[in-house]
Amino acid sequence: MKFGVVMFATDYAIRPDEFAKECEDRGFESVWYPEHTHIPASRRSPWPGGGELPKDYWHTHDLFASLMAAAAVTKTINVGSGICLVQEHDPIKLAKEVATVDHLSNGRLLFGIGGGWNAEEMENHGTPFDRRWKILREKIEAMKAIWTEEEAEYHGEFVNFDPIWSYPKPLQKPHPPILLGAHTPGGLNRVANYCDGWIPIGPRIPDLKGWIGDMHARAEKFGRQASDLAVSAFMAPAEEAVINQYQELGIERSIFAVPSESRDKVLPILDKYAAFMASMS
Repeated sequence: MKFGVVMFATDYAIRPDEFAKECEDRGFESVWYPEHTHIPASRRSPWPGGGELPKDYWHTHDLFASLMAAAAVTKTINVGSGICLVQEHDPIKLAKEVATVDHLSNGRLLFGIGGGWNAEEMENHGTPFDRRWKILREKIEAMKAIWTEEEAEYHGEFVNFDPIWSYPKPLQKPHPPILLGAHTPGGLNRVANYCDGWIPIGPRIPDLKGWIGDMHARAEKFGRQASDLAVSAFMAPAEEAVINQYQELGIERSIFAVPSESRDKVLPILDKYAAFMASMS
């Protein structure tokens, strides 16, 4: 079992580069940062977590600046987007950002993606909420072409460009693993169809065994093997019984959440998780 840590990298928390270095020093396999470009003041879209939306969501640093800052001060720890809202990005520019971080980090990027929940946020970027999955898929397909082809082109409903040259290519071949965060059967279908893994929020899926089995069955329909799809469980409780269950289910990675706080408050939490990780090895 691999162990990672996720934190909203905000302007009032420990810096993302310092956080990554502290995680690496404690032996964690990966460090993850979420993404929101902004939060509309309307607050019409309800937060899936329930209650009031934490201020972390509108105080985050730019995702790829945070990932590169983390990669620049570390050597072995993987850096992950947890998750990137692909439909809020230009796909040609996003392909460049992903490839650059992967190249400069020596192949340490884990590219987590998701459809998101905030309709107004996406609409500010020109994405109709009810078309977000179609847009996300086209952008992922277009980026795969950019990453793997000398002269890439793509012609879809929402993404359309004639042959282009774009370098660098990602260091990982054919590209960094694409891991989708989703909690619906349709999301599992997307994982099985065009992604390399699934990122569930563990506590929100009461029957992980059934969901993983469903994902594997869907993968077979697309001519893929179950081994093609890794599972990384976000916000897994630091409990031995839970981790043992994840190991039995073949979950590759457990990712513990850390609050967006100062260095003095975050480091003791990392120490606690590191001690738990050591006890499970």
